[in-house]
Amino acid sequence: MSDPIPPAAVKAPRARSHFNNWITAIGGVVAGGGLFSFLFLVWMDFTQGDKNPYLGIFTYLVAPGFLIAGLATVFIGAWMQRRWAIKHAATMPDKWRLDFSNVRQRRSLILFGCGAVGFLVLSAFGSYQTFLYSESTMFCGQVCHAAMNPEFVSYQRGAHARVDCVECHVGSGAQWFIKAKINGTHQLIAYTLDNYHRPIATPIKNLRPAQETCEKCHWPEKFHGNIDVNNEHFLSDKKNTPFNVRLLMRVNLGQPGSPLGGIHWHVNPNDRVEYYATDEKRQDIPWMRVTDVKAGTSKVFRTEAFKGEPPADQIRVMDCMDCHNRPAHVFPTANDVVERAMAAGALGTKLPNIKRVAVQAMTQNEITTDAAAPQQIADFLKSKYAGDPELPAVTAEVQQLFATTIFPERKADWRVYPNNIGHKDWLGCFRCHDDKHKTSTGQAVRASDCSSCHTIIAQGKGPDLETLSAKGMKFAHPGGELDPDLTCSDCHNGGIQK
Repeated sequence: MSDPIPPAAVKAPRARSHFNNWITAIGGVVAGGGLFSFLFLVWMDFTQGDKNPYLGIFTYLVAPGFLIAGLATVFIGAWMQRRWAIKHAATMPDKWRLDFSNVRQRRSLILFGCGAVGFLVLSAFGSYQTFLYSESTMFCGQVCHAAMNPEFVSYQRGAHARVDCVECHVGSGAQWFIKAKINGTHQLIAYTLDNYHRPIATPIKNLRPAQETCEKCHWPEKFHGNIDVNNEHFLSDKKNTPFNVRLLMRVNLGQPGSPLGGIHWHVNPNDRVEYYATDEKRQDIPWMRVTDVKAGTSKVFRTEAFKGEPPADQIRVMDCMDCHNRPAHVFPTANDVVERAMAAGALGTKLPNIKRVAVQAMTQNEITTDAAAPQQIADFLKSKYAGDPELPAVTAEVQQLFATTIFPERKADWRVYPNNIGHKDWLGCFRCHDDKHKTSTGQAVRASDCSSCHTIIAQGKGPDLETLSAKGMKFAHPGGELDPDLTCSDCHNGGIQK
């Protein structure tokens, strides 16, 4: 009979790790998914060409957040298992422990492992799709910024409808992304409390400089030469008389590579243009300065009524947005959309005075809500053309024009959003080119020299448009000679002329 083994020689069973439990396992999977997403997004951040504005926050904030949450769950599970083991040491200390010798648990572990692998794959795919969706036009225009429906509608019909919102409103780089998100937080609070501005105030004070957004696709030095523009109008008379003006817009002068001239001279790198506006919308400009960068000389132009010097921190260097101030959210005038519909044949011209009546129907003071507008427009047109067979089609078209250009509940339309391209319905060019801004020696910024920006090559209707004048012609206003002291916008207001 062998001698009994002394108690000291018996090896004590190895204590099980408190990390061996289901809660810690779940935390480990979440942490693994966060780490996998982080590595995947870092790889995208360093390999893709154009930096996605939202990629940084998902890479360096969201994915690490899941990683940290998973790691925290790992340690919380170990802590909970330890507390349970201490309190229930004599009865059931292994409540949440993983036991590979248990057949039932092995099946659960196999399913858990398959689910964990699927979670890792889906976490990378999901994080990528999430940041893509969060920068999409649908998210910006319909989900996140539902309060900005007028801007979304105007964006969809604009020249930049295929450019994502974030490309202009955020752009690449962490600095501007953070600024945009801080501003977005303020907007979210205002939207939640329903105290946001109606209409949305413009110009946007914290909008990124045009040189960092617009000039990624457009650049002033690109030679355009003269651009042929045909403006189709209809007079507000009984016959809806057509009146076209065909002109050459002198965007650039000279040859490719030569110093900028024409309209784009205003952003010539050799001549810096600065101005001071006294109003929020930058329509009243009493002071401006033109500096010859190479020579270091400058000329100051001011109106007679403006004395003294403008505040230094309110002097703005002119860039693309000072003329192209509605590049993606144009609110056309009622007069313009009616004329375009008539030119396209969507709105018939047979009804007498339809140009005038359609504009009047859209600009009724009684229309105060979006929902009531269709019926009020229908009643107005019916009072003018009751019984006419073309009335239903005309009514439907005018209602559609109104729905996509005028938003009563948001108080958003062309009357609150001036467009500085041109000078017909707003001052635009004439904010400075008015013969009233002069230097101390009497040199003025000319308003009468129309040929510096455009050359009229044909105007009128029918046969008048068949012969083009290469030298250009004087503008023949259909209402007769103009008062030289008036600007176009003194009479034209986007609706029926004053």
